[in-house]
Amino acid sequence: MTTEHDHSDPSGTWRIYRGDSRPHDRVRRLPQPPPWRRFSPDDGAGGRRQRDLQQAISYRPDESVIDRVNAAILLRRPLLVTGKPGSGKSTLAHNVAYELGLGSVLYWPITSTTTLETGLYDYDAIGRLHETSLRGAGDDGRPPEPPDIGRYIRLGPLGTALLPGDVPRVLLIDELDKSNIDLPNDLLNVFEEGRFTVLELQRLPEEQSRIHVMTADGGPRVPIDRGEVRCGNFPIVIITSNGEREFPPAFLRRCVRLVIEPPGRERLAEIIEAHLGVDARAASDRLIEDFLARRADGALATDQLLNAVYLATSGSRPPETKLEEILNTVLRPIERPGAG
Repeated sequence: MTTEHDHSDPSGTWRIYRGDSRPHDRVRRLPQPPPWRRFSPDDGAGGRRQRDLQQAISYRPDESVIDRVNAAILLRRPLLVTGKPGSGKSTLAHNVAYELGLGSVLYWPITSTTTLETGLYDYDAIGRLHETSLRGAGDDGRPPEPPDIGRYIRLGPLGTALLPGDVPRVLLIDELDKSNIDLPNDLLNVFEEGRFTVLELQRLPEEQSRIHVMTADGGPRVPIDRGEVRCGNFPIVIITSNGEREFPPAFLRRCVRLVIEPPGRERLAEIIEAHLGVDARAASDRLIEDFLARRADGALATDQLLNAVYLATSGSRPPETKLEEILNTVLRPIERPGAG
């Protein structure tokens, strides 16, 4: 078995795992990962992750995307972006934030259990009550002072995006079509008014009218006066949808709508060059043609093409005898038309 493995990988750079149950340390000499899969231990909750930064820099929108982004920014309306998985809907938000110098994207992933409240703020009432009980009564027998409530309130991505500031934040509401039926309508009032209230803070006495609370991006605590948050600049809201269901007309009327079409041959070549350089673009013509042919028969995402080009052009590429088989695996369609 060992001889066969060595023969099929003469360069000795492709297989990290050999399958012969003989321990080795090759994993310590891994080649550099693809640019979009590079992680850093310095990535913090409030910092732009390296892979998001790479995708933001390398994103290449077409003219229709650029025009609709500008329309949404000028109108202070959410941009509803619909497209197939892997078409760059989420990356658009990072690209906008990067180009406009607006810091990290506030990310709000949506599931069937997501509510408006989870996007606005979270109040840890049990944690605050537990700390109060741990303090115990004072020497005079009086009940203990409750701990600072601001330590137990954390604004969600939407709530953080609505904080007043000199410039707007970019908020990515990802896959809204996965939400329960009420969430799009629940968002309408917040989008129209640009404000919301934290009920727990409104109930406090006048001497506690200003409370500093935590934010979704892990930044310093921010003040909230009398329990109300009012935005100074409406955030740049990018909402993504895979088109799995329709949204209410009232919600659609308040959004600028954008459908991202799959990129064509020239756009794919530009994307490859942006991610992997001029040499990779020059060597990818056959793979682009293969990708387009496969995409006609089933759903393929652009990042699958990038993976294939990286494998075919990087220094750690598989040997020729194995390359075609590996590329077929990487370029396997996600779904086929009419598949149930």
